[in-house]
Amino acid sequence: MPKAKQRKIKLHGFNNLTKSLSFNIYDICYAQTEEHRAEYIAYIDEVYNATRLTQIITEVADIIGANILDVSQQDYEPQGASVVMLISEEPVVSEQVENVEEPGPLPETVLAHLDKSHITVHTYPESHPQGGISTFRADIDVSTCGRISPLRALNYLIHSFESDIVTVDYRVRGFTRDIRGKKHYIDHKINSIQNFLASDTRESYQMIDVNVYQEHIFHTKMLLKNFDIDNYLFGMGRGDYTAAELKKIERRLKREMSEIFYGRNMVRAR
Repeated sequence: MPKAKQRKIKLHGFNNLTKSLSFNIYDICYAQTEEHRAEYIAYIDEVYNATRLTQIITEVADIIGANILDVSQQDYEPQGASVVMLISEEPVVSEQVENVEEPGPLPETVLAHLDKSHITVHTYPESHPQGGISTFRADIDVSTCGRISPLRALNYLIHSFESDIVTVDYRVRGFTRDIRGKKHYIDHKINSIQNFLASDTRESYQMIDVNVYQEHIFHTKMLLKNFDIDNYLFGMGRGDYTAAELKKIERRLKREMSEIFYGRNMVRAR
């Protein structure tokens, strides 16, 4: 059955709504020795260095139809990287601009009006000094002023990182006027961020929504469902540990993931 077309709002001037997407991912691993923890941090810095992050957000800019004005990138010592990208408006091709509540491309070019907008990404690798747990976090912010929603890029972003936990915030600020002078505080339908994710992603993660609809604030937390300890051991393999050690490591990893997902400290595994 064909989808009903969204009614287009005839605006007075430009679309002045600001739509902001904050996307945080966490990757967890167990590295038993100090040497292995250092190797994990070095691995993360190599895989997600400033050059690689610039490639990722350049694709994001392409997906949301942005002109790239300027890029500033920096790798840090001893670890981490940041990239800031300024983007500007591009002529609107109305037939190609869609904010339908469905997954975005992986990737696909969409043209949209954007003005005074930006994309930023920062990484935060860190390790527990005694417990062997190492955590990598990447924070990405996409802010657009125009017709297209940055949610269009969410599907691509999630597939660009290996993520155990994902937190997504989306909010719409300001207003724009139509030709009759009526204010519009949001210009596209959204019930849940989950509806902008591909089916394979929704099936892979446990998800919780916390939404404030009247304020146009949407929040989704995601925790990977399947746990295979082989995917979390860095520097050593399953055969290097006893069954008892593997159980203890699994408890530590799951506690770390639960603490990040629920945002609170829990009883430590022994």
